[in-house]
Amino acid sequence: MEKKVLDAMKKAGKPVKPADVAKLLGAESKEVSKVFDQLKKKGKSHSPKRCYYEPT
Repeated sequence: MEKKVLDAMKKAGKPVKPADVAKLLGAESKEVSKVFDQLKKKGKSHSPKRCYYEPT
């Protein structure tokens, strides 16, 4: 799931919300939010502003 989320973030080309990525992937928003948190902890993404994320 992490790879799919990262790919969707890169494809967007701008900071995205977990709900937007969930729609694109056809996944639950809560599940995608957990993946966003994991990616942030691993240093693979960051949040330039509240509730928005982009890959590092």
